[in-house]
Amino acid sequence: MQRRVRAVFVRGGTSRALVFHRRDLPDRREAWDPIFLAALGSPDPYGRQLDGLGGGISSLSKVAVVGPSSRPDADVDYTFGQVEVTRAAVDYRGNCGNISSAIGPFAIDEALLPAREPATVVRIHNTNTQKVIHAHVPVESGQAAVRGDFALDGVPGTGARIALDFLDPGGAVTGRLLPTGRAQDLLEVPELGPVSASLVDATNPMVFVRAKDLGLDGTERPEDLDGRPGLPARLEAIRAAGAVRMGLARTPEEASRTSTAVPKIAIVAPPALYRTLAGATVESDAVDLVARIVSMGKVHRAFALTGAMCLAVAARIPGTLPHEAGALAGAAGDVRIGHPSGVLPIASAIAPGRDGAPVAQTVTVYRTARRLMEGAVLVP
Repeated sequence: MQRRVRAVFVRGGTSRALVFHRRDLPDRREAWDPIFLAALGSPDPYGRQLDGLGGGISSLSKVAVVGPSSRPDADVDYTFGQVEVTRAAVDYRGNCGNISSAIGPFAIDEALLPAREPATVVRIHNTNTQKVIHAHVPVESGQAAVRGDFALDGVPGTGARIALDFLDPGGAVTGRLLPTGRAQDLLEVPELGPVSASLVDATNPMVFVRAKDLGLDGTERPEDLDGRPGLPARLEAIRAAGAVRMGLARTPEEASRTSTAVPKIAIVAPPALYRTLAGATVESDAVDLVARIVSMGKVHRAFALTGAMCLAVAARIPGTLPHEAGALAGAAGDVRIGHPSGVLPIASAIAPGRDGAPVAQTVTVYRTARRLMEGAVLVP
């Protein structure tokens, strides 16, 4: 016997997710995980999620829950869940910027707020981080627009551009933009020794390391990094050490076991010429830095959006490794991140706080989203 649970299958940015109404799920939060795991086909020891709707990689193994807002400055509450592929686990400790871009269109199409043309601002409260996002969603005939001329690297074709303003993104998980109070830290990593890293928490916590410190250029293809002997284990060891230093886990072993989605780790390097996964050439002067991010143990084929937003903030903070790698020279405008699928521009605003420490004011990104399927997911 199987239970029917209403869901909408969406693409948001370079990710996909099943979106559920809060009213269609059990009142007890602990009863959610079995539904999400079964719906996406986890755990799957073969890494395919063949018995569900997941795609076998982190960007295609996500869920979202949307319901009435619990606070006056937002229209809806949104909870994100990262579903592990091979283990029976759902991580709620951070947000997903890509899936955030699908929440505004979902809220409009589900009539959770009035639609206004030509664009509706949907105020989204992300319960994972307790932060508010303003989604500027184009509207056509009372529904979220799909057609448009905005091209997003990593997504075929074009679509209607959605602008996302992440307000006060600093300290989303740890409570501080620089969790240790420093722009750089020296992590003692078992079997590797001291490793320089920048630990930054903006929209989601991140561990940034230099590509050259790992014997890399920073322009390598994801499959080459995933297949390099010993590299995935080294990156996980550094990430786990960063999680402990940030206070997200007591030991590296605990970080690898219970905090797999946050922090994420990214490799940064100065601007360089490289070829994208689609075979296009990215010139060195088209980017401000190049980077590769690891998500749930695999190098992302584009760049996880919350990680990119954190990187854009970090690149504006003097002394961090992204600032050191970036060719920004104090320039205003977008931070142009070179990733495996192309170039991602992100606007970030940093200001000095009362104590002189940097404060992240806003981060703005642009995405497209599309409703792919609606109906009921069958859960044994």
